[in-house]
Amino acid sequence: MALHRHQPLDDDSAPRVDLPRAGMGADDARMLVENELLLDGNSRLNLATFVTTWMEPQARALMDACLDKNMIDKDEYPQTAELERRCVNILGELWHAGEGDGATGCSTTGSSEACMLGGLALKWRWRERRRAAGLPEDRPNLVMGANVQVCWEKFCRYWDIEARCVPVSAEHPYLTAEGAAAACDEHTIGVVAILGSTFEGSYEPVREIAAALDALAASGGPDVPLHVDAASGGFVAPFVDPELEWDFRLPRVQSINASGHKYGLVYPGIGWVLWREKAALPEDLIFHVDYLGGDMPTFALNFSRPGAQVVAQYYTFVRLGFEGFRGIQQRSRDIATGLAGRIAELGPFALVSDGSHLPVFAFRLREEVTGYSVYDVSEQLRARGWIVPAYRMPEGIHDMAVLRVCIRNGFSGDLARLLVEDLQRVVERLEKHGSNVPADDSRASFHH
Repeated sequence: MALHRHQPLDDDSAPRVDLPRAGMGADDARMLVENELLLDGNSRLNLATFVTTWMEPQARALMDACLDKNMIDKDEYPQTAELERRCVNILGELWHAGEGDGATGCSTTGSSEACMLGGLALKWRWRERRRAAGLPEDRPNLVMGANVQVCWEKFCRYWDIEARCVPVSAEHPYLTAEGAAAACDEHTIGVVAILGSTFEGSYEPVREIAAALDALAASGGPDVPLHVDAASGGFVAPFVDPELEWDFRLPRVQSINASGHKYGLVYPGIGWVLWREKAALPEDLIFHVDYLGGDMPTFALNFSRPGAQVVAQYYTFVRLGFEGFRGIQQRSRDIATGLAGRIAELGPFALVSDGSHLPVFAFRLREEVTGYSVYDVSEQLRARGWIVPAYRMPEGIHDMAVLRVCIRNGFSGDLARLLVEDLQRVVERLEKHGSNVPADDSRASFHH
């Protein structure tokens, strides 16, 4: 019998280190890359991410048509720049910027860049106040809860600012008004309040935090501005919690950021940052560039980037209107709260949050469950394609490990039912066989 000669497993046409000497046909190259991507998770079943994973085909067509437009070339693409300006105006109205000289802001690549810009404005204005008073400008700090997204820690490290992270508790897994005010001093450039914690989806009490800072200033303490990180909640609360005061209705709030690519319903690559008035954005942060034949003021950290996401954001505003957004966000919340309730009924799980703020909730194993961990649950759900992250809560309740579910546009009630059924099977399997691997953080792949 003849023996077959097999190719070595690493002998293929996919370059891993060096640029190949010759290229290949377009269809072959596409198939090669598509085959590589088959091992990625299914984005629609990714319940770890806040980021939009579905848009209408009409939006995709608009984005395809704009992929070659450089957002920074405002002189070359003036109408794309106009759409950005309209989006800023729409968000200013949505967040109650009100009268005066009007809100000012810009698009960014996401909330991380938007947070950096908001933080820089806080630092510059604090420095201006210190200089005017003849006081030293060293040792600035930024007050925030230990539950902040990691971009704020990066901001503090990159710009040499002390990150004053207030520990959270099981009762209040977010920054409280008392904790915020107590952490402030004359070196505090600002306080960050989060409208929708990445850890478990709760809104922080922005109005109460603002009131505590008002009282601090009235009693002779430092006059500390407030930035609201509304990465997710900025596109949720205005539609389903319109009476909630968290935005520019509060005079203490100087700036707000949000992610268009989260609950703004746009594919990844778009964020927004707004200041309540032009005076809140220091002129020193604005660069006036003579670029492609025109004066272009810019205050983004990035320079060249595609205009497609800005166009897609404007499309969602035009396509959905207020009522369309309200309907989508309300349905996402209804699915989240319903799914949270079903999971709580399974027996071994206790809810940490229930999806009644952001359509996001976290749950843990009850204390009496000792045969397996949340990491086991997360791993076994992956066998069915579900990506449900398991991780530890922040400083103050770091001994608590949880699972978290993000419900986004496109996630249906039928998918929620299938998730509950699969979770029930996972629980039955784990209760019968237990875990074969020690419970530790090494299996957690989730990063905030």
